[in-house]
Amino acid sequence: MDVFFLTTCLLSFSQALKSFVLNNVPVKMGQALCICSRGSITIDNKKYYFVQKLDEGGFSYVDLVEGAKDGRFYALKRVLCHDREGRQEAQTEMEMHQMFNHPNILSLVAHAFVDRGGKTEAWLLLPYISKGSLWSVLEKLRDKGSSMPEKQILQILRGICSGLKAIHEKGYAHRDLKPTNVLLDEDDRPVLMDLGSMNRARVEVRGTREAMTIQDWAAQRCTISYRAPELFNVESHCIIDERTDIWSLGCVLYCMMMLEGPYDMVFQKGDSVALAVQNPVAIPQSCSYSQGLQMLLSSIMVSNPQERPNINWVLDQVQDLQSRSPNTQTNMV
Repeated sequence: MDVFFLTTCLLSFSQALKSFVLNNVPVKMGQALCICSRGSITIDNKKYYFVQKLDEGGFSYVDLVEGAKDGRFYALKRVLCHDREGRQEAQTEMEMHQMFNHPNILSLVAHAFVDRGGKTEAWLLLPYISKGSLWSVLEKLRDKGSSMPEKQILQILRGICSGLKAIHEKGYAHRDLKPTNVLLDEDDRPVLMDLGSMNRARVEVRGTREAMTIQDWAAQRCTISYRAPELFNVESHCIIDERTDIWSLGCVLYCMMMLEGPYDMVFQKGDSVALAVQNPVAIPQSCSYSQGLQMLLSSIMVSNPQERPNINWVLDQVQDLQSRSPNTQTNMV
């Protein structure tokens, strides 16, 4: 396997040039690009050329690469594995991707473990979806002072539900559903990504020690403002199941309606999200969406997981709202 390398040649821009397109991919001003040679990698005996950096997290990097033979773009996610546990987590994420062949779940094109400079990296080659995340779309709407049409909300929500249903039917839960983990293609088809927090849907808690272990895990792996109430203070004898995803789904729906999550401001102010999620979600009086959609949101965001619906019920409600909504396409998920 070739060693992944990046050259450091810089291309200077004039102030008048806002952005330009490299291989039909927009590159913002100020990004470092190489024009003298292109770094390449090989996975499964196929070569890919580096195009540009897409994202960077605490222990992972995402680069845009181009297939040498097919000319298609892919997202290469490189996860740093600091120890055996990190390698196992990366292996689990790969296996989660391979478990599904569904239009609303991001597929895994290829994968490999690579040793670089004495450290191990997990490489996940994923399809590149150019429109970006649901969150980035909502941010643009907010910046323009606009909103998402109900028809579009229902279409995206239905696709998310379809992906979650496939996950739940396999006996798993996503555990970190949020707008940044939903990609949208050019037809607004949502694709669930970042399966690294997925695990068995049904977890039986037997004792205080197990409860604290799950609570600590959730604090590390489940985004706080989209985390289900039962994961903040895990009871010593209870069952955690896939309905944690239903709560997160409600938060995503709220975000599509209000252009921010229901607990984003609570977290940003430094107030207790754990306390806030114990109360019924407050829908602003200024909300202009239909009563049906508002009722669906209230039905999903129920603090008691035993009273929260399952994904089949939610999907049925979404399809019913689509059938009653004028000029709503129901064939795109």
